Amino acid sequence: MQTPKPPRMAAGLLMRRRRGFTLIEVIISLVILTVVLLAIGSATAGYLHAVAESDRHAAAVQLAHSRIEEARLHPDYGTLAALEGVEADFPSLPGFRRTTEVVRYGGPGAPADFTRITVTIDGPGLTRPVARTISIGAP
Repeated sequence: MQTPKPPRMAAGLLMRRRRGFTLIEVIISLVILTVVLLAIGSATAGYLHAVAESDRHAAAVQLAHSRIEEARLHPDYGTLAALEGVEADFPSLPGFRRTTEVVRYGGPGAPADFTRITVTIDGPGLTRPVARTISIGAP
């Protein structure tokens, strides 16, 4: 036994089921896709900013450590004060400034004779200055 088919109505009143998406579904999909792409773009920009900031910080730390090593390997303890000063001529790091502060505690014949050297690096893109300190005892 066959099931009866619905009566055909006037053209346009009864729509046939079509495959595909409606305009509203396409618009909603595009809105969702736009939101996701904007979120990915924002996350990528934040990541790139963090990487650039990290690179500048690493360069500042390397600059401070190079000065600390220079002080540590200085051949004459008595002339460590000559390292004190401000330098700003770093071709690979434009705008960076390295300040070296040398303070001697005690003195010849004192029970504690040592020199404290603090190197501070400041420059564009650093959230705060990078500082490293070393104490060198008299020989």
